[in-house]
Amino acid sequence: MDLLALADFNLVARHGGFGKAARATGRPKATLSRRVGELESSLDLRLFERGARSLKLTEEGRALFERTGALLAELDETASAIASGGQRPRGRLRISAPLLFSQTAMGRIAAGFALKYPEVRLEVTTEDRPVDMIEEGYDLVIRVNPDPDESLVGRAFLRDRLVVVASPDLPRASGGLAAPGVARWAGDRQTWHVKTQGGRSTIAIEPVLALSMLIMVRDAVRAGVGAARLPISLVAHDLADGTLVLWGDIDGPEIALWALYPSRRLLSARVSAFLNFLKQAFPNGTPDELAAYIGR
Repeated sequence: MDLLALADFNLVARHGGFGKAARATGRPKATLSRRVGELESSLDLRLFERGARSLKLTEEGRALFERTGALLAELDETASAIASGGQRPRGRLRISAPLLFSQTAMGRIAAGFALKYPEVRLEVTTEDRPVDMIEEGYDLVIRVNPDPDESLVGRAFLRDRLVVVASPDLPRASGGLAAPGVARWAGDRQTWHVKTQGGRSTIAIEPVLALSMLIMVRDAVRAGVGAARLPISLVAHDLADGTLVLWGDIDGPEIALWALYPSRRLLSARVSAFLNFLKQAFPNGTPDELAAYIGR
């Protein structure tokens, strides 16, 4: 198999088209098309479905891309490392991170990493949806309580927990009455199960406001409109200074932030450096560490 033709195929697959790949790399579009055509002929397989305005991987093309993309990246990285005389992190590093973590901590983390590793071109995309790391070209993703995925490996680097908080001026409902609440999505009356020093109890909530972002939820709770479930790291400083009061810990599983990357034998120097940087930022991975990091 022609490795150069295979590299051009991966280039087109990663960028989603001949034109996009040509513009991103400065390579002639006709050359890329010819090389991919030669690869298809040598394999006797159609790797792309070519439409009038779109290009889509066939099932065989997707399988080839998923199996060879990481290998080619490792070959390129190894050659670069040998040429530079060592395993110094360099090159492009694409990361997908969830919204709340990006809003509260990722900016400082990215800046610190860029200062420490100036030869790495770090790109961070913020989104909560599950991404296809191979197809979308990510080197690492950060996710909250991710589902098991045999194609990915990783580690939990931070843990958090949900608590119910409210303004000190908001009376806690009792006697079957519901307290006003701020929810992530609009809905009917809810029951929140919490743990307190006195044991377990339930809190009836009547949502009066629906806000999709946790930062907005926290700000609304500060204003006294209702109670809400929020990560302890996001409200630790408010609880400490009395801006908010704790109604209890949500009775449920903890929140874990994972750093995930494709399962491959050789981990890139860029990804290893970023994982180590996360470990240095949060050595114990506790909610208190994240709260302190956010509050700086």
